[in-house]
Amino acid sequence: MTTYDYDLFVIGAGSGGVRAGRGSSAHGARVAIAEEFRVGGTCVIRGCVPKKLLVYGAHFAEDLADARRFGWNVPDCSFDWPRLRDNVLAEVDRLNAAYTTTLDSHKVEVILERAEVAGPNEIRLGSGKTVTAGRILIATGATPQLLHFPGSEHAITSNEVFHLPTLPKRVLIAGAGYIANEFAGIFHEFGSAVTVVNRSDAILRGYDEQIRDRLLQISMGKGIQFRFNTVFKSIAKQDDGSLLVEFTSGEPMTVDCVMFATGRVPNIAGLGLEEAGVVLDNGAVRVDDDNQSSVPSIYAVGDVTNRVQLTPVAIREGQAFADTIFGGKPTRVDYGCIPSAVFSHPPIGAVGLTEGQAKEKYGAVKVYTSDFRPMKNVLAGRNERALYKMVCDAATNRVVGLHMIGPESGEIIQAAAVAVKAGLTKDAFDQTIALHPTMAEELVLMK
Repeated sequence: MTTYDYDLFVIGAGSGGVRAGRGSSAHGARVAIAEEFRVGGTCVIRGCVPKKLLVYGAHFAEDLADARRFGWNVPDCSFDWPRLRDNVLAEVDRLNAAYTTTLDSHKVEVILERAEVAGPNEIRLGSGKTVTAGRILIATGATPQLLHFPGSEHAITSNEVFHLPTLPKRVLIAGAGYIANEFAGIFHEFGSAVTVVNRSDAILRGYDEQIRDRLLQISMGKGIQFRFNTVFKSIAKQDDGSLLVEFTSGEPMTVDCVMFATGRVPNIAGLGLEEAGVVLDNGAVRVDDDNQSSVPSIYAVGDVTNRVQLTPVAIREGQAFADTIFGGKPTRVDYGCIPSAVFSHPPIGAVGLTEGQAKEKYGAVKVYTSDFRPMKNVLAGRNERALYKMVCDAATNRVVGLHMIGPESGEIIQAAAVAVKAGLTKDAFDQTIALHPTMAEELVLMK
């Protein structure tokens, strides 16, 4: 039998890689994991966790304003960006240490250097050393997709936004997906003038049309500007440090920061995958239902694959890999009814099919909505309205999609997703007594 240095070598210590590594080690495998940046990956270090902390910080702008309507004598408050930034980065440091400690406690060897695939069972480290493993797991995640045009190097991405030395007064965000809309809300609440530029005419592709239209309406009402069907031509840095942005059509803009939020692409550059014979699918690692690539000894999980780019999905895939390969318990991830959220202002929650998708699949559908003003907004004098939407298969009355925009939508949709996943009908919602007064009660009151 061939003897390898490790049973499993994981490249990338993000959510999926860490779960796969410690799960495999718990099953008795000899595991090493290599990370060229910081243990924790995109979500923990430069993604959903620090971003959500900024979202919390941004919410205080509205909360402080609303507090006066609730009787609190709140004085005018100023915002200190460096203080929030540094506190968020300190929390990231804590999580980085916690993830490293978790790997150590599970007897996973952590190698803090770049690793590349040198063959079906060989890994070349940044130091030049080559090690071998019975199986290699690629878990390098995704990286921001960049635009390329004259001066595009002056733009930042979501990777750099957490380290800005000062809060820009004028921000231009390229793209209209969830990252773009989340940071548009964050910067706006912090007091920046925000413009979102998109090459198409819609935001949040893939989300229900009514919900995304409501977010656009609310965002514009708050003062966020949108320029659709607009393509970048150039960015030029001015003597005062500002950026002159020109487009192929329309008036140019002068801003202090340009942020690319135009999607994320699998992080595979220079990993040696194609040389090792790994088949790619539009730049992503093509894998089967058991996370195996075209090379039998090489597997992949998470955002680097041609599946769903969400942290909880990567974690499930990592655990399924460990249980299947080293635990003797074949496990596959069920990708149906995955809930998602956009932490915009206000946030969006969704699970299941949009109305359009449901019509394509079932033909006849029944749609129920609740368009209401949350109680807090009423007393606060805020005209912002929430919208809940339930999509049902007309033949069975089974709920196949839930979509909402309004306060705490992410928290509400997580619980509601259980009902959609379980295949419950509209009748099951109707038979559930409302919890009053809450926003979530609208889920069982829709007619």
